[in-house]
Amino acid sequence: MKGKGLAALVLVLGLVAGCGNNGGSSSGPSSSSSSGGASDSASSSGKVIKIATQSPLSGGSSIQGEAIKLGAQLSMEDHREEFSKLGYSLELVPYDDQGDPKKGVANAEQIGADQAIAGVIGHLNSGVSIPSSVVYEKYNIPMISPASTATEFTDRKLKVANRVVARDDFQGPAGAEYAVKTLGAKNIFVIQDKTAYGQGLAEAFRDAAQKAGATIAGYEGITVGEKDFNGVLNIVQSKKPDFIFFGGMYAEAGLIVKQARDKGITAPFMGGDALDSSGMVEIAADDVVGTLYSSVAVDITKSDSGKAWADKYNQKYGKNPEGYSGYAYDSMSVMLAAIKKSIEDNGGKLPARDKIRDAVRATKDFEGVATKVTFDEIGDNSYAKVFIYKFESASYPGNMISEVSQ
Repeated sequence: MKGKGLAALVLVLGLVAGCGNNGGSSSGPSSSSSSGGASDSASSSGKVIKIATQSPLSGGSSIQGEAIKLGAQLSMEDHREEFSKLGYSLELVPYDDQGDPKKGVANAEQIGADQAIAGVIGHLNSGVSIPSSVVYEKYNIPMISPASTATEFTDRKLKVANRVVARDDFQGPAGAEYAVKTLGAKNIFVIQDKTAYGQGLAEAFRDAAQKAGATIAGYEGITVGEKDFNGVLNIVQSKKPDFIFFGGMYAEAGLIVKQARDKGITAPFMGGDALDSSGMVEIAADDVVGTLYSSVAVDITKSDSGKAWADKYNQKYGKNPEGYSGYAYDSMSVMLAAIKKSIEDNGGKLPARDKIRDAVRATKDFEGVATKVTFDEIGDNSYAKVFIYKFESASYPGNMISEVSQ
């Protein structure tokens, strides 16, 4: 997912709603970075491998942003021993991109300048991933996003840009198909947040819904950070739609749902994967009941192995995983597998970044905890899926009601 429109050395991925810390200063990695069990001897010999994360650790998307950090951190912890046997220590370097493209790019320049950083896990927001990836391309630093879904992210065919989740041109139509053909929606009002993620998803949904035979009653934009949506909701109310779709983040979606219900608007409401957050429930409260969302993230607790992993995550961090926690774990695991293979192929020495970059892109049939991963020629995951969820009660996650393969 994601894009908000699409610094901090601490990898604490899971800022569940009320966690208001930013994980470190906004200008660089946090002083409490996770260098884990790195020994003094390993550090002094220069055999430290750093992996950065970039996600919003503060602001309206911080729950999902921290989840990315924590998932990646857990994977790094699980792989420390095998790298120690190779003579390397691992260090997590989390950056707070604040969901802001300018901040993400500034952080990316800092990451590129740190020669010990071999890769990046992130971003959440497509609007941050897209410009930041240009910087990573300049420095040959491979990135794997566990959440960015905008088509432009990989369509530019950068050598460094990869993601483990589905694209908006798959997610949007999947949501539209369910709305029109399963729920019978005929007159749909579409709202989007004018970001690379929100607008791209909304347009993909709109176009697919029209193709399936629905009428688009209205198409309006809101601004990220707004709190009062009466203006757009008055337009919605005047059009009397039988379905509402929102392309944007949970912070705004929760308020729109709550304010719509307060105005007596009862039409079913659907959003995309950015609503796959406990923050949606915290904001919308009981009004969240009945809300649908498409997601590129599976409910990991539905399998025995996934439930065991979720329990481990909970024991480690004192909170349940969010939708992207498992995908961040898998993204880090893929990155570390590529680095390990690169070291082994290079006679035990860490190779240049471009070799790691190419090893990441060459990933085939990697079995993760949330998804299997094979990157195609532009960095998309051939095994990515889309899932439809419904909040049957005011609790997270919603109930998974449909699964769509590419």
